[in-house]
Amino acid sequence: MIMGISFPLSATPPNRLDASVRTEAFGLARPRSTSDMCAMAQGPDIARIAAMVGDPARSNMLSALMSGQALTARELADVAGVTAATASGHLTQLTDAGLLWMRKQGRHRYFALADADVANALETLAGLAATRGHVRSQPGPNDQALRHARVCYDHLAGTLGVAVFDSLADAGALAVTCDDITLTDLGAKTVGDLGLDPSTLKTPRRPLCRVCLDWSERRSHLAGALGAALLTHFEAQDWVRRRIGSRHLDVTAKGTQGFRSHFGIRLD
Repeated sequence: MIMGISFPLSATPPNRLDASVRTEAFGLARPRSTSDMCAMAQGPDIARIAAMVGDPARSNMLSALMSGQALTARELADVAGVTAATASGHLTQLTDAGLLWMRKQGRHRYFALADADVANALETLAGLAATRGHVRSQPGPNDQALRHARVCYDHLAGTLGVAVFDSLADAGALAVTCDDITLTDLGAKTVGDLGLDPSTLKTPRRPLCRVCLDWSERRSHLAGALGAALLTHFEAQDWVRRRIGSRHLDVTAKGTQGFRSHFGIRLD
């Protein structure tokens, strides 16, 4: 989205602007001096991250790890459709770039996403790809199930995740603004009624509440320490069950009742 650009009524329509004007208006002009070029070269190197995510095999590996589970190098090679040797090279690059962490256990190497920031970035990119029409296949039964309820790294996503977020926000449990989200006093009581103590969830490295853009709904669901704690609670109470080797979540009969009574969400 291009913000802050307007054209007077008397001006030439945007589609008739000559190339140089269009280039200036949309910030695409070449830097005019060496100092300008040096200034552009400073700051975070997003090109390296983009290169890591942009490779199809590595992209498939990262998507598989969005379940929050650690997978072996062999499993990730199968997901990516490459040989073990090729997968090893990809995994080394992803680990060196800080996107994955690796742990050896016995004769196996297990890989997982480095942290929630990586997961949030991948979910946002998935949303961007979906809105731009970059979808690899037509939705099938599994896709519909994935859209309904799934794991996004360590929190609930999909239609159900968005519904939980909306329920908390509409009830005043979450105070949501354009650039911030906080748990209110009412919200602390609400999650307390579920058996969760928000004061024990706060850590210096992770916010209690965080908004995550849902790729299938194009709306927000709840991430952060509270989002992770809620998914853990839903699983512990047998409201949802993970499918083995998948991000899919199936809602149980107990969960259907629980989501209705606690969040006002009707699933039947």
